Amino acid sequence: MSDERLSRRAMFRTAAGAAAAVGLAGALGGTAHATATWGPPTRRVPRQMISIQLYTLRNLLQADLEGTLEALADIGYRTVELAGTYGRSATEFRAILDRYHLSATSAHVSFDGADVNRLIEDARILGYRKAACAWANFPTADDWRAFAGRLDEAAAAFHKAGIAYGYHNHAHEYALVDGVRPIDVIAEHTDPRTVHFEYDLYWVVAGGADPVEEYHRRFGRVLQFHVKDRASDGSFADLGTGTIDFPDLFRRTWAGPMKQYIVEHDAPTDALNTAKVGYEYLANLRF
Repeated sequence: MSDERLSRRAMFRTAAGAAAAVGLAGALGGTAHATATWGPPTRRVPRQMISIQLYTLRNLLQADLEGTLEALADIGYRTVELAGTYGRSATEFRAILDRYHLSATSAHVSFDGADVNRLIEDARILGYRKAACAWANFPTADDWRAFAGRLDEAAAAFHKAGIAYGYHNHAHEYALVDGVRPIDVIAEHTDPRTVHFEYDLYWVVAGGADPVEEYHRRFGRVLQFHVKDRASDGSFADLGTGTIDFPDLFRRTWAGPMKQYIVEHDAPTDALNTAKVGYEYLANLRF
C-alpha cells in the first residue's frame, strides 16, 4: 500500500470515530422515539442486509478504487450495490471485491437499449442476485406503459437466470401523468412474480407519498430499500441527521420479504464519513 493511501486511511479512521458518535446519537434518538410510541424496541436491521450504493462514493472510487473499497470493508460493510465497474471488466471488478471480502449483492443496470444477455453474464461473474433499473422518465402514460412492457420482458430473462430485476424510483413516478402515477403503471403492467421494487425512501417522501402506505400497496414486491435521509430543507442528509423517522418506517414495514437496507447519499461532502455514519446508524438502530 502506498504512503498516500496509508495517510488517507489514517485520516479516515480519525474522522470515523467522530462519525460513529454522530451515527450512534442518531440511532439512540430514533430508538427513544420508538420506545415512547411503541414500547421497548427489540428489532434490528440484520448486519448482513446492510449495504451501500457505490454511487455515493463515485468520485473516490474513480480516484482510488481499491483504497475506497478497502475503507468500506474497514467500516464493516460486507455487501455493496454496484453502479458501474469504473473501467474494469466484470472479472477484474469481482477480483477486487473478493480481495477486500466484499460481495456485490445487487446492482443498478439499465436494460433499455442494452444487451440483456450480456448484463446477465456480467451479473453471474460479479455474483449479484438482484438488479434494478435506476432511472426512467417519460412524458405520457402510453410511454410509461410501453416502458413497463419492456421492463417486464427484461425481468423475465433475468428471472430465468436466477436474478431478480426490478425498478428503482425517484420522485417523478409519484406525480400524475395523464391522470395516472407512473409507479402504478409500472406495477400494473409488469408481472409481480418477476418485477420487484427498490424503494428509494428519500424520493418516495420527496414525491409526496407515504413510504409505509406504498410498501403495503405493493406488499411482497419491495425487496430493497435505499435508506437515504432528508434534511428539513429538502436536501440530502446523512442517516440519522434528517427528518425521516426510520425506526417507525422499518417497524411498520418489517412484515414481508427480507429486504436489503442500502445506504445512499446523492451528494455527500465527505463520502467516507457518510458511509461510516450510515453503517453505524443502521447497525445500532433498534425499532
